[in-house]
Amino acid sequence: MNIIKLILLSFFLILYSITVSSRGIGETEITTDDGIEVFQNEKYYLLKKNVIISSDDFKITADSVKAKFEIDLYDITSLETKGDSTLDAIQYGITGKGDEMLINIKSEEITVIGKNSLLNLQETKMSSDGSIKVNNLLGTFEVNGANSNLKNDDLDIYGEYISGVFFESDGKKQLKNLEVRDNNLLKIYTENLEMSSKKAIYDDQTNIIELFTNVKIVKGQEIISGDYGYFDTVKNSYKVKSDQTSKVKVTIKNTDE
Repeated sequence: MNIIKLILLSFFLILYSITVSSRGIGETEITTDDGIEVFQNEKYYLLKKNVIISSDDFKITADSVKAKFEIDLYDITSLETKGDSTLDAIQYGITGKGDEMLINIKSEEITVIGKNSLLNLQETKMSSDGSIKVNNLLGTFEVNGANSNLKNDDLDIYGEYISGVFFESDGKKQLKNLEVRDNNLLKIYTENLEMSSKKAIYDDQTNIIELFTNVKIVKGQEIISGDYGYFDTVKNSYKVKSDQTSKVKVTIKNTDE
């Protein structure tokens, strides 16, 4: 069961746990410095000041939490957190922090917003000074804004905009495809290569990373630049091409003293 559905199930206990002093197994504990304020007509309620929501499966902390519901208080549709927000569900491989978090129960979507935002999805770590969005139902993700980064065991990617699709295999989430864009230059690091361009695309069907515009591939002292390039992640091979108006440039640095 994914963490968003677990959050929904745990909130069914909310009416019985606002003032709980010690949490038992299977219970959800919610503590605040300023209680709960319910807006029945608008269908939401507020938990204010130093909010901590704890269960066996996850922990959420924030300065305040707004919970929207459809009919009853426990019929939660979404959560909005503000101020020093954290999400911790280590046993499911999900942790995050940011200035704000938006958790949509129905669409199974988590968005983290603010400077130094983090969202870790198992081995995939995402960070940004803008926003990070993961939709578990659709299997999509977006990392958008300054200092955006996505890192897993194989790739370390920096760009203004990083998006893609993941799939689950043997309980682990794997990248299916990926697109990276940067108005300046994006950076992609592997174990042996450093790649840069303005746009990059990855597809797990071909296992190839394609690079577009202002392409540069660096391996050790070798630097190859051109207009288009690709890297085969399985064969560990790469190629750089140029258009009709320019040439591929190869630079080899001399390290001899």
